[in-house]
This record gives sequence, structure tokens and C-alpha cells, in this order.
Amino acid sequence: MPVRVEKTEHLLRDLAIEAVHRELRPVYTVLDPKTPAPKGRSRTWDLVPRAGKENLAQAVIMRLLTPRGELAALGHPEYGSRIHELIGSENTGTQRNLLKLYVLEALQFEPRVAKVAELSVIPSPGTRSTVDVLLKVQVAGAAELVQIGPFSIELAA
Repeated sequence: MPVRVEKTEHLLRDLAIEAVHRELRPVYTVLDPKTPAPKGRSRTWDLVPRAGKENLAQAVIMRLLTPRGELAALGHPEYGSRIHELIGSENTGTQRNLLKLYVLEALQFEPRVAKVAELSVIPSPGTRSTVDVLLKVQVAGAAELVQIGPFSIELAA
């Protein structure tokens, strides 16, 4: 039986942004490749290309991090999400459902995502203010699913 290879060129290519831990906090640092990584940490990097499924995952996270309407002056009024509106609220079932709604709302404008196959938002273990988000999306033009996360969002300080 021949192996079917899915093409991912339509998922584009971009520069990689690293998330520190599982939180949505990008890091932009440059280290000399000859310098060893700090003890107990992986090497941080910058200007590394990311393509295919990895680029799609990064694009989705960047869309979720950007307040909706922030890029309107650049011709992208629908880009972003309303997740920032939940910062400072209590971690309740209602707020977690709103977070799900805001994620789904933002992803309807991502042309590389055909549908959201799975979205879970659960309280992070050991903390009252943070939730863990896991997404599985179907790539436009392909049958495969791409997992994004889990990543954490802190609702309240």
C-alpha cells in the first residue's frame, strides 16, 4: 500500500518564536551558537525558520495573543482574539466557556484552519488563576489534525 504524503506548503513559513515554559510568553533572544546553554535550561534561539504544522501552531498562538482589532490600521480588522478581555477575571466555568468561545471566534478567521476538532480549557493543577488550553485543528485542504498546546493562560493575578 503506498504511503500518502500530505503537502504542507500552504501552511506557509515564518520565523520561530519560543514560548517559555507552557505560558504564552514569547522569547526573542540571540545566543552565540558556540556558547553552551545555561545550566538546567534549553538553548534559546531567534531567527530559526518554522514551516508547515509548526508554523500553523505558532500562527494560531500569535492570533490568540493579539487583541482583536489591534491590526485594523494595517488592513486586518478581524485579526486577533478577545481573550485579553478575560484577564483579571475569576477562573470559573463561565469564564472558561467564554475563553472557548473567544478561541473559536478567533479561529474562524484563520484560513489555514478548516475546523476545530477539539478544544479543552481546564483549570491548571495547583493554581486557582490559570487554565490549560489544548487545541486540535483540522488543516485546510488536508485530513490531518494538528495539536496546538497544551499552553497556559493566566486569568487572574
